[in-house]
Amino acid sequence: MLAEKFRAAMVVARRDFVAVIFSKTFIFFLVGPLFPILVGGLAGGIGRAAHDMDQPEIGIAMSATDAQAMVAARAAMAGHMAGPIPEFQVVSDAAEDAQARAALVSGDKRLAAVVSGTLSAPRLTGTEGRVDEWRGIVSAIAARARSGSPEAYPAVDTEIVRTSAAQTRSSQLTTAQAGQTLLFLLVMLLAGMVLSNLVEEKANKIIEVLAAAIPMDALFLGKLFAMLGVSLVGVAVWGSIGSALALMSGKSLAMLAVPAVGWPAFFVLGFLYFAMAYLLLGSLFLAIGGMATTVRDVQTLSMPVTMLQLLVFLFASYALAKPGSVFEWAAIVFPFSSPFAMLARAAMDGGIAQHFVALAWQGMWVMLIVNAGARLFRRTVMKSGPARGKAKKRKVAAA
Repeated sequence: MLAEKFRAAMVVARRDFVAVIFSKTFIFFLVGPLFPILVGGLAGGIGRAAHDMDQPEIGIAMSATDAQAMVAARAAMAGHMAGPIPEFQVVSDAAEDAQARAALVSGDKRLAAVVSGTLSAPRLTGTEGRVDEWRGIVSAIAARARSGSPEAYPAVDTEIVRTSAAQTRSSQLTTAQAGQTLLFLLVMLLAGMVLSNLVEEKANKIIEVLAAAIPMDALFLGKLFAMLGVSLVGVAVWGSIGSALALMSGKSLAMLAVPAVGWPAFFVLGFLYFAMAYLLLGSLFLAIGGMATTVRDVQTLSMPVTMLQLLVFLFASYALAKPGSVFEWAAIVFPFSSPFAMLARAAMDGGIAQHFVALAWQGMWVMLIVNAGARLFRRTVMKSGPARGKAKKRKVAAA
């Protein structure tokens, strides 16, 4: 019996998968999420350009000797300061405050402040924020310039440890948060396809033909597997493009700490938990689609589920910060938050056996929700045919 249902589910999955993959709209489905990435990249480029244009410069309105000494001192100190030092630009060889103010308001120079006076008594002219920020820097550079050629900066002997327990834990927490966020975004982006597919077939009466040929739970399970396969194709395409862009920009996984289970196992578990999270939410959407008759009904019924899923993600994120607490165990046991909590646990805990138990637990809930959704669909939708038949018989009998 189970083998027959599985074969029927695979037939439906193959039919829906091929129909979606070879449709014209699938190309737009793949390209659609890339537009926000493109817009974000362009916005980031504009932001970097604006940041480059806003690089501050300090004008030097001093005598030629003092100005050259200030520029040389600034260049000598630049490599020994933790923060950035504004560029110096000589604007006048006269140590007058009037020259400093004139250079500061000149539109063609774009100076943020101007230093005038002498090395012994420098005067910084600028807005209140800039003056407060650069008073110490200007004083140190003027002292360096006034001393002529002081001794070279001494080399500092350092000892660097590779890592510490606190740093490792904090870094793995960042990896866990990144995995949870990516898992949530992918599931929320892709799970809606299940709803649209079911409502479309209900409108075309295709679902009734299929339901007459195979068990309803096998039909639902087949549709879930088909949409999961379509989603994996989308994830593969987006992942390939994202990896190529990351390599072109010089970024890699080295930016994140190695998870406790290692990157290969983490990727495998990420794939499995994505599949489980998708199947859990998709099975719930199938049950909702079984009750919906129009697109408006779908939107009305799916919105609370989407908001609840957001709360589930926030709950799993909160539980991540409370390891070993009742909140973490609640997030692990609750089926809809379990994939997020367990993926984060894979980044923080090196145990593997616990993931087999979690995956089995989540798979059991997928089957329970699919069976419940199938029974609900039979009672609310498929009963319409027999009901009309009984009414017609009563009319014939009355005549």
